[in-house]
Amino acid sequence: MRPNTIKSLLAAGKTPVGTFVFEFNTPGIARIIAEAGADFVVFDMEHTGWSVETIRTLLASVPRGPLAPRADSVSRSETTTDSVSRSETTTMVPLVRVPATEYDFIARVLDMGAMGIMVPMVESAEQARKLVASAKYPPVGRRGAAFGIAHDDYTGGDIVEKIASANREGLLLAQIETVAGLTNVEAIAATPGIDVLWIGQFDLSISMGIPGQFANPELIAAMDRVVAACKKHGKVAGIMAPDLASGRDLIKQGFRMISYSGDLWVLQAALRGALGELRQFAGKQ
Repeated sequence: MRPNTIKSLLAAGKTPVGTFVFEFNTPGIARIIAEAGADFVVFDMEHTGWSVETIRTLLASVPRGPLAPRADSVSRSETTTDSVSRSETTTMVPLVRVPATEYDFIARVLDMGAMGIMVPMVESAEQARKLVASAKYPPVGRRGAAFGIAHDDYTGGDIVEKIASANREGLLLAQIETVAGLTNVEAIAATPGIDVLWIGQFDLSISMGIPGQFANPELIAAMDRVVAACKKHGKVAGIMAPDLASGRDLIKQGFRMISYSGDLWVLQAALRGALGELRQFAGKQ
């Protein structure tokens, strides 16, 4: 398995930034996102209805080889907090959010080339252990073995080293987005093999009875509780930022892995802003 640059960035104290893909299952979407400078992309199966065949095609399109240094890499890295230029980051890491904590989803998506798995609504240490067991080869877990396929670039090589590499480099993200998950957050964070606790703020606010109240002190306190559990157990707190201002605030709050919105919302916001400005300008002529 290729080195997982997200793990390297986190180990170096950096804050990886990426985005979600919910809508555009096109051949070029991963390359467009990589060229924009994303450290990772999350292909979503929970809310899209996409099949494993769609995910397989999307994963195959992710650029994983070295990228030539970009002319603007220095200026961008100087102006972005905790960012890493494309000359320093040689791959974009493909992650997949599966719809449930089920072996069939987790192991199959990893075999197709995902370098990490996000699972929604993780509510107990038992569920977190199931995620780890489904994603890791023995003796750590129970993932079935197939080599010389997509996940190891169709290559030969030493099977023992491939097993060790996959177990080491695979990134596992457990979503905390219910009151039950929040109640058991310490046990989930303490689970060996879990790398990231990722807050789903919409679902968590709904579960807490304060839907969409993102400035509510109760929700902020809940998020702080997840961040504290991550720090205590050596894990990473992750979250989606809907906009730049929120992203900055979330980084200050202690989140160390940030998704900047998702494909459809990024397009919509950019188009809405530009169209509005053009209409306003045209109205003054």
